[in-house]
Amino acid sequence: MFRGATSLSLDAKSRLAVPTKHRESLQLECAGNLVLTAHPHRCLLLYPQPAWEPIQAKMMALSSFDKQSSALQRLLVGFAEDVTMDSAGRMLVSPVLREFAGLDKEVMLVGQGSHFELWNMDAWRSQLAEAMQDGNFAMPTELEGFSL
Repeated sequence: MFRGATSLSLDAKSRLAVPTKHRESLQLECAGNLVLTAHPHRCLLLYPQPAWEPIQAKMMALSSFDKQSSALQRLLVGFAEDVTMDSAGRMLVSPVLREFAGLDKEVMLVGQGSHFELWNMDAWRSQLAEAMQDGNFAMPTELEGFSL
C-alpha cells in the first residue's frame, strides 16, 4: 500500500530516487520492475509491473474502433514504459514522459494505494488549490453517506 506525498528532485540525468520507505516493498512486490505511463490529468502514473498488467489487459480489451477507448489506449498503453529501480533505488524518467507531464527538477510523488502519481510541482499545487476551493470539492455519488 503506497501512501503519502513526497517532494523529490530529478537529478541531472533525469533519474528519480524512490523514497526509502517504498523501496523495500517495491523490491518485494516486483523486484523493482515498474511501469511509468501518462495520465489524462497531465501527471504520470507509476505502477509495480504486476499491478499494471491487468490494467493494460483491460484497456486492450476495449474496442479500438471507439474514439474514446482508442484515445485512452493510446495514452495509457501507448506511453507506458518499463522502468527498473537501480541498486540506489533510482529510476530513469524518459524525455517523452517528462515532456508530457512537464516535469523539471522539482516533482511530487503521491501514493495512491496500488500505485503512485508523479506531478510537476506547480501543476500539483495548482490542481490541489483548485480541488480545495469552496464549492469545488464535491463527493462522487458512489460515496454518498460516507464519513470519516
